[in-house]
Amino acid sequence: MPTGLPGTRTRPPALAGAFYPRDPGRLQRRVLDLLAEIIVPANIVPKALIAPHAGYVYSGHVAAAAFATLRDRRASITRVVLIGPAHYVYVRGIAVPTVDALVTPVGSVPVDIEALSTIDALQFVTRTDAPHAPEHSLEVELPFLQTVLSSFKVVPLVVGDAHPQDVAHVLRRLWGGGGNIDRSQLRFIPAMRRHVA
Repeated sequence: MPTGLPGTRTRPPALAGAFYPRDPGRLQRRVLDLLAEIIVPANIVPKALIAPHAGYVYSGHVAAAAFATLRDRRASITRVVLIGPAHYVYVRGIAVPTVDALVTPVGSVPVDIEALSTIDALQFVTRTDAPHAPEHSLEVELPFLQTVLSSFKVVPLVVGDAHPQDVAHVLRRLWGGGGNIDRSQLRFIPAMRRHVA
């Protein structure tokens, strides 16, 4: 993976210009325009979101409806657990990257290395960048998150051939387990429907 700042390994955008605008200004305007169309009812405080992960021309309006619910929590969410399906590279279990940041045309988002270290020892979790490099299911969500949240870290999980209970185990470990929900975290799940030809 390319390096941004000295000592920092980053995952560059793979779908900029295809799934969403490559130009930072155009991308920011597009996301803001999509969000501006959404009126969120008062007192919506999501613990988790599910949104589509297609190109903005196809699903931007629906994705914006999900992300708009975060506007009132702009400063309080500091960690986002992103879970998306593997489309391009076969993954047995769950793949987590080795990079320090995920980059979009509007900037970079630091990866929560400390959070990833809490799931490293699980036998169904693999540290590998190969499934993340071409994957769009997580990437297309980042510009929305960069727009609606102040400052956050991301825990990127690409899920392949994994048992649901394994995914639940990872989420429990990342969330802290038990009944105490850490309100500074958000679980974000790009719609994980399997694409079957």
